Amino acid sequence: IHGKMSSPILFVIVGKNEPLFEAEIDTHSGAQGNDLSTRQNYFVLHSALDLVEKSAWTTTNMYLKVVDKVNHQQVSTFLTAGNIKFMLLHGGKGEEVIKSFFNDVYGYYVKVRCIPNLNVLVHLSSKELTNLVSHDNKAVNESIL
Repeated sequence: IHGKMSSPILFVIVGKNEPLFEAEIDTHSGAQGNDLSTRQNYFVLHSALDLVEKSAWTTTNMYLKVVDKVNHQQVSTFLTAGNIKFMLLHGGKGEEVIKSFFNDVYGYYVKVRCIPNLNVLVHLSSKELTNLVSHDNKAVNESIL
């Protein structure tokens, strides 16, 4: 793992067949991922979906850890009981921080799902979740750089 990362961290929540939430978090303040690296990041996450499905059958844990490695990037995944996938593309180690990040996002997800008559898609794209992901990813960034 290299000491510096040129691409941002990418976090997505994937439903049965569709993305429910996406957040790209820069690893360096003021850094911007170029369009090519952004598309490659999405490709890496998309290609890891089959590995997530395969890993889900080998464990009873919700946190699947690193399911794929491409170049210097890793895909860590958390799988809910309802088969909703939380996927994080990152460039280094920091397993405990990443697990904590997933648990925080899962806590918010459960809170949103427990409110009756709520449009989950609206709340998953809310500023509150974006702020939670951005805040927690700062800790992820510090641990893996």
